Amino acid sequence: AVATLATDRALLLLGVPGTAKSWVSEHLAGAIMGNSTLIVQCTAGTDENQIRYGWNYAQLLAKGPSQEALVPTPLYRAMQEGKLCRLEELTRMGSDVQDTLITVLSEKMMPVPELNTSIYAQRGFNIIATANNRDKGVNELSSALKRRFNVVVLPLPGDMAEEVSIVSRRVGEMAGGLDLPVPKNVGEEIARVLTIFRELRSGATADGKVTLKTPSGSLSTAEAIATVISGLSQAAWFDDGKFHAEGLAPSLVGAIVKDPVQDKVVLEEYLETVLKKRSDYAGYYAALNAAI
Repeated sequence: AVATLATDRALLLLGVPGTAKSWVSEHLAGAIMGNSTLIVQCTAGTDENQIRYGWNYAQLLAKGPSQEALVPTPLYRAMQEGKLCRLEELTRMGSDVQDTLITVLSEKMMPVPELNTSIYAQRGFNIIATANNRDKGVNELSSALKRRFNVVVLPLPGDMAEEVSIVSRRVGEMAGGLDLPVPKNVGEEIARVLTIFRELRSGATADGKVTLKTPSGSLSTAEAIATVISGLSQAAWFDDGKFHAEGLAPSLVGAIVKDPVQDKVVLEEYLETVLKKRSDYAGYYAALNAAI
């Protein structure tokens, strides 16, 4: 990613929801430019005016098209100032709007036909885009646009120990910021939560002996962090500091059951075929059954 941004190639961070694409994008822009706020949040309703430039319609009606009436977008300002622009959720935009970036990326130039002129990007300008490759509402990037990006795929952690380390570190940082005490057993509970997440998202138990249905959500590392932080908050404010399955269960159900019909069946089957047979998960079996 850093090597890409040292060239004139744009960077596309690709992955499933919850793989820290936005986090990486923000920190890269902040570290390189000292400014990560030139950002366009792409949605299904994003149009060309929000990508290229817009107009102050009062000035436009009074004086006609002029530089004073033009309203620069974050992308426009990044080109003018030679900075990095972040495009969040690029695949949320329609394909026709996405393709307005082709000229910007290939020629580092944006035409302004209303003023019979163009703006040319200053040295240092580049784009960091993020995109989901598995989600509802995703619009495929055209081959013409895709080949103008260097793509870095951010996968979910492949190793259990690595994921436990990531979640433990981030939970510790967030708990400190929120003034939440961290009980001694937090490491054990993180490992249990992640075991549940990893088995459900992979569609098989850790030993590979039982095949499972997978829920509709991604059950990402980010969701595991949010689940544990929610459990710590519950423990601190309502359970006398006791961090246990009962406090984690509502957040676990919220992370797993995105579709109230389909995902509930998936979770119920997992409870009966897997957790019920594990003595060290007895608390989770009871708490999750009560929560759903």
